[in-house]
Order: sequence, then C-alpha cells, then structure tokens
Amino acid sequence: MKRTIVLFALAGLAFTTSCGKKEVEQTEETIETQIEETEQVIEESVEQLEETVEDTVNSVEETVEEVTEEING
Repeated sequence: MKRTIVLFALAGLAFTTSCGKKEVEQTEETIETQIEETEQVIEESVEQLEETVEDTVNSVEETVEEVTEEING
C-alpha cells in the first residue's frame, strides 16, 4: 500500500514539476531525491513484511505443535 501511495506521489510530483516553470536541473534533482526516498520506503516495507511473515510462520508452527501434542496425548 505504501508503495502505491509513494508511486502516485512521485507521478504527481513529476507531472507538477514538468508543467511548472522550474528549471530542468532542479526538477531532475527533486525526482532523484524522491526516487531515493521511495527506494528507502520500499526497502523498509520489505523488511517489515519479512519480519511479519517470519513471526507468523513461527506462530503457526507453535500452534501446529501444540495441537499435535494434544491429539497424540
């Protein structure tokens, strides 16, 4: 979800700056900065997702073990 929002923000920023009277160099720097920030947000999101998946897998494994122990006695 964050990626989508960031991509829309980037597209809006690129559209706004391309229609304005700003210099091309300033626009390119702004876009490069936005791309770097977007990459950071994506990397952080991926790391959080990996941690969440790992926690979920551990939780499911524990639950399966508990249920298996209850069934087997």
